[in-house]
Amino acid sequence: MKGRNWREGERGKMSKQYETVIGLEVHVELATKTKIFCSCSTAFGGAPNTRTCPVCTGMPGSLPVLNRQVVEYALAVGLAAGCQVNQYCKFDRKNYFYPDNPQNYQISQLYLPICHDGGIGIETEDGKKVIGIHEIHMEEDAGKLIHDEWGDCSLVDYNRSGVPLIEIVSEPDMRNAGEVIAYLEKLRMTIQYLGASDCKLQEGSMRADVNLSVREVGAKELGTRTEMKNLNSFRAITHAIEGERNRQIDLLEEGKPVIQETRRWDEAGGCSYPMRSKEDAQDYRYFPDPDLPPVVIDSAWIQKIRDAQLEMREEKMRRYQEEYGIPAYDAGILTSDKGMADIFEEAAALCGKPKKVSNWLMVETLRLMKEHGMDAGELRFSPEHLAKLVSLVEEGVINGTVAKEVFELVFDRDIDPEKYVEEKGLRTVKDEGKLRAVIQEVLEANPQSVVDYKGGKQKAIGFLVGQTMKAMKGKADPGTVNQILTKLLA
Repeated sequence: MKGRNWREGERGKMSKQYETVIGLEVHVELATKTKIFCSCSTAFGGAPNTRTCPVCTGMPGSLPVLNRQVVEYALAVGLAAGCQVNQYCKFDRKNYFYPDNPQNYQISQLYLPICHDGGIGIETEDGKKVIGIHEIHMEEDAGKLIHDEWGDCSLVDYNRSGVPLIEIVSEPDMRNAGEVIAYLEKLRMTIQYLGASDCKLQEGSMRADVNLSVREVGAKELGTRTEMKNLNSFRAITHAIEGERNRQIDLLEEGKPVIQETRRWDEAGGCSYPMRSKEDAQDYRYFPDPDLPPVVIDSAWIQKIRDAQLEMREEKMRRYQEEYGIPAYDAGILTSDKGMADIFEEAAALCGKPKKVSNWLMVETLRLMKEHGMDAGELRFSPEHLAKLVSLVEEGVINGTVAKEVFELVFDRDIDPEKYVEEKGLRTVKDEGKLRAVIQEVLEANPQSVVDYKGGKQKAIGFLVGQTMKAMKGKADPGTVNQILTKLLA
């Protein structure tokens, strides 16, 4: 820590001022049911090497057949990002030798990608900014290496090999980690709303490679860039950007060159280390794939994709405010993730209480998400069960205290609240005779509170209500309890 503080102090004394230049290559696994060139399942997980066939394991003589849905998802993302479409595009082979690449080449697009020249608008500290998109191309994913530290070996799982990807290549328009995260959040939200991918960083369905260089403020020439591969959390991306920026500045201050290379970020160690020298396109010996014909996209197909695009976040926010009377802030939170928005809309439609559903999502759901360190994409409970809970409260079947306890189980295990309430006998007790007997016992056990109340201390009744609720294990109706107490104390 002392060394780090010294380095930060020295950096603060630098005579030169540096600017960070960042571009991203974002890989997104598409939400197709089958792989890009074969009929194997794309479902996440599964026993290793069970979702494979001769095509996705690169067996000699096997031939790829393009999945039409991949093209449509790529078009949808490109159109949403304001890109131009190459109506004549084709696939190329990117040749490299690595254990997770069974064919010894990857089918990708270099010369004629499906989309190019677009942009994503973000909000920054300095206002609105558009991050340019250089291109979007389709490609297949590689397999996955599992490094067995105990066995001192590496194992290969080809289940992911051939899963369809789009790679979204930005222009080097970002200048700090804040802009990078804003861009990634906007990109993820757009893709989720289109239904093209779930963009779950924790499952690797969205991964970012960070290309970063530094230069003196005012310089026109770009500095030498490095690339950090496959960062799959916003936290890691932020730390990697700050760490690599500082590393490059230190090298320049010491008069040393920055080497163009691919680096791996070690989140636990808080530093990066080199993997290999950075390859250029010629190193991969690209050439047109001889097994796949060009993709011809006519104007009618493009219009069909454009017409099918679903309601995006900005439109949804406006509708929530106008149709449901939801405040602007709440509408912003509810629409910040498509999964959250879907839960809200379906639950509201089922119970007819949109504001009550919004309250449960805005208060209890956000609280539990924070406690569990989750984001909205990880919510597991169904809209049906949330709607049932709202109805149970609104109909007076259970009170608010019980409802919060039940909701924690809905949130955690997606239980059916109606069945749970019946099985556990949690219905609100409104029987005045039963409540009067319990309240009488509470009054006899707390004579000082009775004296306090009759002496003008109105807060004493709150204590007595609480003791009654405790005696009833939270199942009493608070309003009825209050009424009976008031009568008895009078």
